[in-house]
Amino acid sequence: MLGVVLLYVGAVLAVNGIWLVGQARAAEIASRIPVMEREAATVGTTTYRGGGYAGDAATAQELGGEIVTEPPDRGESHPLYIQNREIAILNVFTGFIGIAIAVAYIVSGGLAANPTLGNASIRAGGAILLFAFTYLWVAYNQWANAGGRGLGWYSLFVAVTAVVFGVYTLTDGADNTATLWLAANWFAWAVLWGMFWALLSLNLPIAKITGYVATFEGVATSWALAIALLWGKLAF
Repeated sequence: MLGVVLLYVGAVLAVNGIWLVGQARAAEIASRIPVMEREAATVGTTTYRGGGYAGDAATAQELGGEIVTEPPDRGESHPLYIQNREIAILNVFTGFIGIAIAVAYIVSGGLAANPTLGNASIRAGGAILLFAFTYLWVAYNQWANAGGRGLGWYSLFVAVTAVVFGVYTLTDGADNTATLWLAANWFAWAVLWGMFWALLSLNLPIAKITGYVATFEGVATSWALAIALLWGKLAF
């Protein structure tokens, strides 16, 4: 089951990373456009609708018979640009997969006859829920266009917790390749979620680099380990 979770975590991190890069790129393009040009622009006999009074003027021109269209592309046509509501569905799907498997781990751990194995199963379920809730929160923010400061502080909590899980994972299975890989992943996820905190709560201008890191970690930490586990190349 862990391999299934990691497979979709890899997908959601990689695609969310692309989304972040695309959004950052579009914001950079918008910031380079002068204010009046953002409000309205005319090319030949065509007036591009803007905002404020310029937008009202364009509406009047349209009613008068002139051809009025939307502004030229501001970066939305680039392959890296993904709309918020489109990427939200992947976050919801991955979040609910995580919840379902986490509940299965917790229930099986509670029913286990061996307390040691049961506690390990419950810990695994708790760890999965830690991230599953993140993806659901991201999906909500993307769909509702909500602010992300609260999510940023939760990301700091996840980052600190990931360090703790990484230390315990490293000490519990130093002779197992899959366990060592998972421990390294915990530390990598701690760095990434720390970057989410810095981006969302501290408003540091690191959206693009955070997107690149998320995409890289989605492939290198989650997807690659998931493939190794699902194909039986590694086992815990």
